[in-house]
Amino acid sequence: MISFQSDGIEMPQTDRSLLTRWIHAVASHYGRRVGDIAYIFTDDSRILEVNRQYLQHDYYTDIITFDYSLGTTIGGDIFISLDTVASNAQLFGATYTDELHRVIIHGILHLCGINDKGPGERAIMEAAENQALATLATLS
Repeated sequence: MISFQSDGIEMPQTDRSLLTRWIHAVASHYGRRVGDIAYIFTDDSRILEVNRQYLQHDYYTDIITFDYSLGTTIGGDIFISLDTVASNAQLFGATYTDELHRVIIHGILHLCGINDKGPGERAIMEAAENQALATLATLS
């Protein structure tokens, strides 16, 4: 089950049915099934608090993914700062919706085993994000 929640902010306007179908399609592409996934949309102050409390990181970020996957069933809590999504959209010359979709699927790709911190991994993640965004376009 995929849930969408907000923590201290207004819920973003999204087509939850479309996002759910998309997440299932992307997970299936990587040989995974979708278990319990909770998206928690929040602001910069809350994501900084989560980053400090659970990861001992003292910086803002657009997404934090807590992975509770078991075997081929992906699950987890995915915190997304809508403040950072908005500022990154401006920074990268993207629409807010496109950047939000990129971040939403970024968390799923992490749950599917794709990393972005090691040498060469960022390029692999970006390619996977782009491929997933192309899949979304076919579902719309």
